[in-house]
This record gives sequence, C-alpha cells and structure tokens, in this order.
Amino acid sequence: MQENRAVIRLGSIRANAQYFLSRAQGAKLCAVVKADAYGHGAVAVAQALSGVADMFAVALVEEGAQLRHAGVREDILVLCPPLGEDDVVRGARHRLIFTVSDAEDYRLLGRVCEQYGICVSCHIKVNTGMNRFGFDADAFDKFLAGRLSGRVRAEGIYSHFYRPEDAETAEKQFARFQRFCAPAERAFGSLLRHIAATGGVLASPVYCLDMVRVGIGLYGYLPEGFFLPAGTLHPALSVSAQVACAREYRGGGAGYGEYIPQGKDLCVVRAGYADGFFRANAGKNSLCMDACVEESKRNKYDEVCIFSDADAYARRHGTISYEALVNVGRRAVREYVSGEDE
Repeated sequence: MQENRAVIRLGSIRANAQYFLSRAQGAKLCAVVKADAYGHGAVAVAQALSGVADMFAVALVEEGAQLRHAGVREDILVLCPPLGEDDVVRGARHRLIFTVSDAEDYRLLGRVCEQYGICVSCHIKVNTGMNRFGFDADAFDKFLAGRLSGRVRAEGIYSHFYRPEDAETAEKQFARFQRFCAPAERAFGSLLRHIAATGGVLASPVYCLDMVRVGIGLYGYLPEGFFLPAGTLHPALSVSAQVACAREYRGGGAGYGEYIPQGKDLCVVRAGYADGFFRANAGKNSLCMDACVEESKRNKYDEVCIFSDADAYARRHGTISYEALVNVGRRAVREYVSGEDE
C-alpha cells in the first residue's frame, strides 16, 4: 500500500477520557475534537465518546457541521467566533453553540438572527490573561450595560489558562475569571462555567467548575509542565509505512544534501514531508517529499512503524506534540481499533 497506515486505538481515547472525568470532581466533559480530533479523525472519536462526553468542541463551524452530518447529537461548541453571516446561518442550521468574544461577535449574531427570524446559543469568552479571544473587563461591563438580544441565548462563560503549570499565574487567572462570572450571571442567569483544559484539570480540582475541556489529554499526551506516572494515559495514534526500496550504497549521498552514509545498507521508506513529517532535523536531510532514505538493512515491502510517540518525535524536531499529531497522518489511511493494545 503506497499510503501510510495510521492506527487509532479508540479504546485508548475512551480510557483517557474516563481518567480525566475521574479528576474532574463531577464536572461535565467537553471533548475537544478540533483539527480533525488532533489528527485522529473527529467523527470516529466523537462517536467513540458518545455517552462519555457531554459536549464536543471544534474550532470552526464547518467542523461542527461535519459532526452533525455524521449523526453526532451532543452539544457542539465552536471555539473560534463567527466571522460573517454565512458562519452564523450554517452554525444555526446545525444547532451549534457559538463563541462570543467581543461586542461585535454578539451584534453579528443578533443581526443575523433578526434578519432570518432564528435563535442561537452562545458561550461568552472572557480574557483572563491569554490575550487571544475574549472580552476585557471594561469592555465586558459596557457590553452587559447595553441592549441584549432576545434571540441570542447565553448558556455558558469560559476562559483559558495560558500557564496552568504555574500555580501563581493560574490562581490569578482563576480569580479574574470568577470576577467575570458574577455580573454575567446577573445579566444572563445561570451559566455553564469552564476554564480548565487538560492542564487546568491536572493543576487543581478547584478549576474544574461546571465543565472541563480536554483536548491533548484525550489522545494520550500532556501539555508542557505536567507529568503523570507512566501508563496513566495511553497514546492513541501510530503511523506505519512500507519499505519501497532496499539497496546498497554505491557512492554519492543519501537523499538530498551532503550527507555521506557510513555503512553499505540503505532502504527507502515511503513517507515524506508531503505526508506531514518534518524535514527539519530529519537526519541529514534524508527526508524528501514522498520518501525517506535510511541507513538500515530492511526488506522491500516491510512495514515500518514511523511514528508512535508524539512527545519524542516533537523533541527531535523542535516542536510540540500537538503540531506533530495534526500533521503525521495527512496522507495516511486510518484504521480504527476498539481496544487499547491492538
């Protein structure tokens, strides 16, 4: 098979989800399946977590629509705010929950809802220190004092830790978040409060509130600064490729560049940067677009595991596991297994 083979162990993802639920102090679980579930396949992951997750989070309206088309019935939160009328109409059609991160987001929702005679739900995003999306405190006070739409139902309020591994920083952010929650609930009524992602859950049970949003932890990895005993989480993805050529070194280089092999045995693995693997630090520039030259003795057609530990791979390439996971299965055929060890 010319395509790489990505094996995704859905049982591992379910086990990881249950672990975070056990740490969440009774809070609901929002499973983050944006970016095609970090490269694992959003539809398959959402279906595997049916009955475990209370809500799913995606980045884009289109990602949420794909889940709905696949029959996912749970609530779906779109983390990036809408950027135009089309986003609002499509999101409303698929019963998605919007993020409102400033007054303009809210006005856009209200205007489109009035135009089409529809209603939508949203969660309010507030800025507690990440400075990405979210109301600042003064803008939020002004927003709440203004005219609120009867067609836009605020059902939740959330923020995001930017350094959950640092206790002092996280405590300050959490205190800021709580100061947003009280006036928001006076304006909108009871809201679903959430600030803890994977790192926040591990940092303190206090941060779990009404719901936790777990992303990287579902797939078996941790954000920087957090550690768990070996075997606590189970990486869910591995990628294999076939040996397309086995040969002896006959002079010259090995792939592009000036690298000279030290031995006589070479093989060509059918995986390259077009498959999502990183050329930087790949080993003497031996990685090409569709193939990689290795110094090893293998047989033609052998299957080789080329990715199983995102953390180790990320360290070798000067990046993070998140980036590795969303890339390495790009041209792979996915194979889903129900257990943890198949």
